[in-house]
Amino acid sequence: MAKQERIKTDYPGVYYVMGPAVATGKPERIFYIFYRKGGRQIEEKAGRQFQDNMTAAKASRIRAERIEGNALSNQGRRDEAKAAKEAEAGRWTITKLWEAYKAGKPSFKGIVTDENRFKNFIRPTFGGKAPAEIIALDVDRLRVKLLKTHKPGTVKNVLELLRRIINYGCKKNLCPGPGFVVELPRAQSLKTEDLAPEELAELLKAIDEDDHPFAGPIMKLALFSGLRKSEMLKLQWSHIDFRNGVIHLPDAKSGQNEKIPLSDTARELLESLPRNSDFVFPGRAGGQRVYIQRYVNRIRDAAGLPKTFRALHGLRHVYASMLASSGKVDMYTLQKLLTHKSPLMTQRYAHLRDDAMKRAADVAGEIVNGLGKDKESERKVVRLSQAQKG
Repeated sequence: MAKQERIKTDYPGVYYVMGPAVATGKPERIFYIFYRKGGRQIEEKAGRQFQDNMTAAKASRIRAERIEGNALSNQGRRDEAKAAKEAEAGRWTITKLWEAYKAGKPSFKGIVTDENRFKNFIRPTFGGKAPAEIIALDVDRLRVKLLKTHKPGTVKNVLELLRRIINYGCKKNLCPGPGFVVELPRAQSLKTEDLAPEELAELLKAIDEDDHPFAGPIMKLALFSGLRKSEMLKLQWSHIDFRNGVIHLPDAKSGQNEKIPLSDTARELLESLPRNSDFVFPGRAGGQRVYIQRYVNRIRDAAGLPKTFRALHGLRHVYASMLASSGKVDMYTLQKLLTHKSPLMTQRYAHLRDDAMKRAADVAGEIVNGLGKDKESERKVVRLSQAQKG
């Protein structure tokens, strides 16, 4: 290819060559500048006549800016863009932290729900920001916005996820955190269901009268063990150790292998069930059952319970409430029985145990007061006997 002729202009350090226009193919001037800086000769393209609307005068101004250091050279811009790209690649945004967090917890049970919260609420606002770039006002605005359309519990879960992602990045020394703590809404929407003794009696009666082979038994097992619906639907006979009195939960919600004691009532119930499948409550063709809600709701309705009462998860709450209100089970033991990963979830029942402890404390007072009355009665009997003798 022949070397293009350099055509000088009236401006020092500016020349052009003729070449075809990009759009039309017609001849156009392509302007170049050359200058010396930092002891070396630099030559670079300034722009095209038509495509960039370039002239010799414009090229001369560009050359002056380069020499004065007010503008980067083409190579300088390329170097700057490369450095920015490399910096961005090493920049831990909330989105990158979330991806790393997920990769480190492949078996985390709540990952699907958290993924939806991240995509719908966190990524649109914070996805491209690093934790240190987030300010408290940004979080407050998100909180206020979500509270207008969502329940406090939902807002709490979203902000808790944001805080969890940030904490992950900080603990792994991937990035600095923000200069504030992400606070969660005080309002709680944790639902705790309970049944009065007469309601529970009606429910047990409705269970005994229902003809579904597994709806009633699964409701009773929830009441006797506090197991979650998902845990009962996945429960296999091999998970139950009748000899040692233990139910194993290899795929628990906590993400760990859990086990709970097999109570006498739960044992009696399970021993009464047929074993026609690997699953305790099998579905079609003996496989894992995936649906039971319609049938347990039918029993709930037959018992006259409110439709807001969740037929299975509500009985898990009833189980927990009964244990807490008995005053015989401490919160740590209750947490283990419910396989709660955090004690915060168990604390919703704390007031029931407090009530039970207060009742127990009142018994001491009644005993003391009773002793006092007994002593007074004895004194009256003595005085009466003495009077009769006199």
